[in-house]
Amino acid sequence: MLSDIPPSTDRRVLVDFRTADDAGVFKWEAGPALVQTVDFFTPIVDDPFTYGQIAAANALSDVYAMGGQPLTALAIAALPAEGLDSETTRAIFRGGFEKLREAGVALLGGHTVQDREIKFGYAVTGSIDPARIVSNAGARVGDVLFLTKPLGTGIVATALKFDRAPAALVADVVDSMRTLNRAAADSVRALPADSVHACTDITGFGFAGHATEMARASGVTLEIDLARLPVFDGAVEIAAGNRSGGMVSNEAHFAQGVQIETSAQSKIALIYDPQTCGGLLVSVSPEHADRAEQAFQARGVRFWRVGQAVSTIPQIHVRMV
Repeated sequence: MLSDIPPSTDRRVLVDFRTADDAGVFKWEAGPALVQTVDFFTPIVDDPFTYGQIAAANALSDVYAMGGQPLTALAIAALPAEGLDSETTRAIFRGGFEKLREAGVALLGGHTVQDREIKFGYAVTGSIDPARIVSNAGARVGDVLFLTKPLGTGIVATALKFDRAPAALVADVVDSMRTLNRAAADSVRALPADSVHACTDITGFGFAGHATEMARASGVTLEIDLARLPVFDGAVEIAAGNRSGGMVSNEAHFAQGVQIETSAQSKIALIYDPQTCGGLLVSVSPEHADRAEQAFQARGVRFWRVGQAVSTIPQIHVRMV
């Protein structure tokens, strides 16, 4: 959609839409740079307070993925003129505010419009050290790949709409979606500056889509061990009957760049599943992989080693060993 828009010639623009990164970065004359992003979506859970929490956590995630610290937020809401009671609206905003407060982010205001379908999210502004921007374009051959949340939120959200998702599975997924990626980002920042080469968060394009963007931007092959790729307990079993439109679109768009070497087709579907507030995919130098694990453990962050960067051909190679 942005192919007709010419890239900025302003030297203060350090990261923009050209690398499909999670957020843009603008350098001031001195001090930290400005990192900005925006995200909003329709309800994926029934409880309005929880929906607000998830929307906030998801919007903040893009700043965390770049290595930044979110500072302020502006709410964005589309609300129907009729049929939505004021308490439901207040609950959505309260849920979002609660999550912003947990992150130490100041809500400055926002903007609402009328729409037939509810939409909610935030525009987020943060600060970032220009010398420590972690884009998705720096992965190097030999790097170890870490993922910090399981996959399957899209499948479960689809199943939830039709009352086809087990309660325990829904609870696990909801807890994950409203968990900030702050601790994971803090773990990444705790590592030496040149040890983390690339990072992105896994959201609407699914694991395959965001990993493909990292592979293309970095010019490497990401070899993924499917057996190590984390999924929510029970998500594989309901995947076939709960394929969302986003999953179908992701597979159609990204499958050409994914080389698959496994017969485990039921789990393969999970790599195309669109995620909401998914985990961070982090590319770490092999010399610092153990130290990265220690940093995650110290902050109580779940993590999985899911693969490595193996060659200078931009693609994904998914295998089962």
